[in-house]
Amino acid sequence: MNDPERAVVEFVLTASVYTENKQFEPDDLPPAYREAFYSDGRIERPLSPTLESAAAATGVEEPWNVVSGLMFTDKNDFDGTLSFTDRDMAEEWLRDRLDADALRANPVLAAHFEDDVEGVDYESARQYNRPSRADRAVIDNLLSEYFDEDEEGEMLDLVDVRAPTEIEMTLDDIVLTADQENEILKIVKAIKHREYLASIGLREIGKLLFVGPPGTGKTTVARALARKLDLPFVEVKLSMITSQYLGETAKNVEKTFEVAKRLSPCILFIDEFDFVAKTRASDEHAAIKRAVNTLLKSIDEVSLVQDEVLLIGATNHPDQLDAAAWRRFDEIVNFPKPDRTMRSDILRVVTREMDILDFDPDELAEITEGLTGSDLRLVLREAVLDALTEERTTLTQQDLMDAVEDFEERDTLKNMDMIEGDHDALVAGGDIGDGHDHGHDH
Repeated sequence: MNDPERAVVEFVLTASVYTENKQFEPDDLPPAYREAFYSDGRIERPLSPTLESAAAATGVEEPWNVVSGLMFTDKNDFDGTLSFTDRDMAEEWLRDRLDADALRANPVLAAHFEDDVEGVDYESARQYNRPSRADRAVIDNLLSEYFDEDEEGEMLDLVDVRAPTEIEMTLDDIVLTADQENEILKIVKAIKHREYLASIGLREIGKLLFVGPPGTGKTTVARALARKLDLPFVEVKLSMITSQYLGETAKNVEKTFEVAKRLSPCILFIDEFDFVAKTRASDEHAAIKRAVNTLLKSIDEVSLVQDEVLLIGATNHPDQLDAAAWRRFDEIVNFPKPDRTMRSDILRVVTREMDILDFDPDELAEITEGLTGSDLRLVLREAVLDALTEERTTLTQQDLMDAVEDFEERDTLKNMDMIEGDHDALVAGGDIGDGHDHGHDH
């Protein structure tokens, strides 16, 4: 916050008002405040605004030094608790310094000052505030309550659970096709109005399949959607869930869906969905076939409307899916390689924070046909690193052009079928094998 004094007073008053009003819930506290007060994933009354919790919640390193000069503040020297000697004076002081935007981010004080500050109401502040179910502390607590310690460790080897705040990429950072934007809009509306959908009997909705080559953004969009919707993100790769603990593969699949339902509302993202068809059509181990059948049955039984789980599958190889896999999804979202216009837009987005002389994304788009969004990011990364080797943080258009040429040369070398010998020896001297991974989506 720009005003440390106001930030500390707001924190102390919020703790006091929350403690004395039992109708308030953790969702009413600003996320940073919740983080400061969590204990084993819970927030218990009374809230104690100590120096430590005030610093954690406000980012003010020395809270008492900031507010000690105010006439209405006090500190307990024994436990470091901050308090008011005259709360009415503190409220009047703070009310003069809080505008509608500040109160919209704090439902507790929005309710407290609702009649005193124009344009402020508790309900809108509550809608604006990120819900506590998306906090890392709550996610971890729910998992530890549901699974014993050994089970939780096994599950976290198989699934990756992220809080929305742990997802860096936003939808604003991604260039989408019109079809992708339309599908995302429909899902956002479906989640917002899921009670209405249930009331009219429309339950078969909320199962998407993302289809496209590696690097076209399938995983990135799914994660960014979780961040936009403030939902926990549960990610599983089918090859992982069926390659480990072979005798318990079906059980692992069931547990994955249990995790999603436990953390609901959430997004369950199943990568490598083509693994289903490959397994059903082969002579794979019977335990793996049972797991795949369990997976298909679990997909049938999970619902956005009833269970509040948005299911997203992804595949790089749609040609390998059979009818049994296709019919599990109510929407197919295509992720093609970007055309020239999209490549130009991607370059503009990715370079927003870069200093580039004579930057011409259209020229670069012309010479990068066939490259994915992930490829373009790698090109820019290499250009930046090459410039740093010359002690430069300002790039030129020529730097980017050279990086494109180098990238395409390495890509051609990597994909040459006629190369014989030890592949590891070929790439050991550089990042050819690591920097441009066609086997994974970015």
